[in-house]
Amino acid sequence: MSNGIDTASFWHNFLGPAPEWYKGLIVAFLVINPILFLISPFAAGWLLVVEFIFTLAMALRCYPLQPGGLLAIEAVVIGMTSAESVRAEVFNNFPVILLLMFMVAGIFFMKELLLFTFTKIILGIRSKTLISLLFCAVAAFLSAFLDALTVTAVIISVALGFYSVYHKVASGKQLSDDHEHTDDDTIGELHRSDLEEFRAFLRNLLMHGAVGTALGGVCNLLIAYKVDWQFVEFFLRMAPVTMPVLAVGLSTCVLLEQTKRFGYGAKLPGPVRQILNGFDEEETRKRSNLDRARLVVQASAGLVLVVALAMHWAEVGLIGLMVIVIQTAFNGIIEENQLGKAFEDALPFTALLVVFFGIVAVIEDQHLFTPVLDYVLALDPGEQPGMLYIANGLLSAISDNVFVATIYINEVYDAFSAGKIDRAHMNVLAVAINTGTNIPSVATPNGQAAFLFLLTSSIAPLIRLSYGRMVMMALPYTVTMGITGWFAVVYFL
Repeated sequence: MSNGIDTASFWHNFLGPAPEWYKGLIVAFLVINPILFLISPFAAGWLLVVEFIFTLAMALRCYPLQPGGLLAIEAVVIGMTSAESVRAEVFNNFPVILLLMFMVAGIFFMKELLLFTFTKIILGIRSKTLISLLFCAVAAFLSAFLDALTVTAVIISVALGFYSVYHKVASGKQLSDDHEHTDDDTIGELHRSDLEEFRAFLRNLLMHGAVGTALGGVCNLLIAYKVDWQFVEFFLRMAPVTMPVLAVGLSTCVLLEQTKRFGYGAKLPGPVRQILNGFDEEETRKRSNLDRARLVVQASAGLVLVVALAMHWAEVGLIGLMVIVIQTAFNGIIEENQLGKAFEDALPFTALLVVFFGIVAVIEDQHLFTPVLDYVLALDPGEQPGMLYIANGLLSAISDNVFVATIYINEVYDAFSAGKIDRAHMNVLAVAINTGTNIPSVATPNGQAAFLFLLTSSIAPLIRLSYGRMVMMALPYTVTMGITGWFAVVYFL
């Protein structure tokens, strides 16, 4: 028996249980990139972007951190970008990292309150269309004043709570305090059809909610700060585009539920409703004074959270840390291992986001978007807003909406400062940039951080929410909202 380590062992360990063809493709990417970079850095940069998107599309088979991280590391090593450029991107987006580290953990400590509240809502409203519209509208409203990632964390927590409750009961296991999910093999045959319908039901609500965060997220204050708009001016300038898009988005939500197209229209199965009803009654029956006190603390922390975010008391992540301290202090959570569970879901995605910033650094250092901007700014001024909206939408769907908005608003502001365009035209282009980077970018999960967070969250594999399925379910919203936004930019501004 040999004590040596053969090549097969290394290959077996590489990306673990990922499909063999996928492992081979990643290795091929790593070999091709430096060769193409020597020939054409611009083409190599675009190929790297496509490769990274591919790793996102395979998120249910292999978490994108490892293959995407290898691609990002290689990009730095061969000179597509530099460690300094990556550091700059990370520090520019440090508020987002803080948000993920602390705000998502803060939502974790509210899970009892969230499950209690949304159980009452879903069991109390029989109409699936009304529930879907409520998820979409409330997510839009909250995202306009709070933060899309925070709202997404809430709806993920709610969906995970519902799924865990049903799965535990259907598998015949005792429901634990933290509602851990179990393997599908423990689900009996009688429950499998209900489980598939329930998964579809949760997918519907999550996608409606995610689109809602995009509708509210059009209030991108990054643009307002750059062009020196106050809040009222910002709202009024954006309203000719955002209000029609909001109306069309909510109408699309209703239409999808009524027509049952694109994977929508799934109902809450009767047996699942009975299980959730039983769970709610049991929880109500055994709820002690200590349990009620915990709910009061969580509700109070939630109120502080909403007010603090709406009033912009501090960076979102720091507000999340404050919420963690308040809830844990007044609910007696003082042991390190109790705190650690709250950070488990957010930190893998935080690491993935830093890798993503490495890819963004490649886009910037290789000037991959520059030809598009040069083309748009060379057009007749009357054609620029509509084309800038389309260009921003396409590029945001490929990379990230905030990054694209940052690059383009800086270029437009520089053109204004150089006297190439006047203030009125800059204001119109700023609206086109903001709406273009936020509305059509719902087309893919990598277009918005909230969508990417949903794709890579722990609930996605449980309800079979893959990259392709997200794209398909977002397609009707992309078409209706995207066309409405373009029409408003061209004819209403």
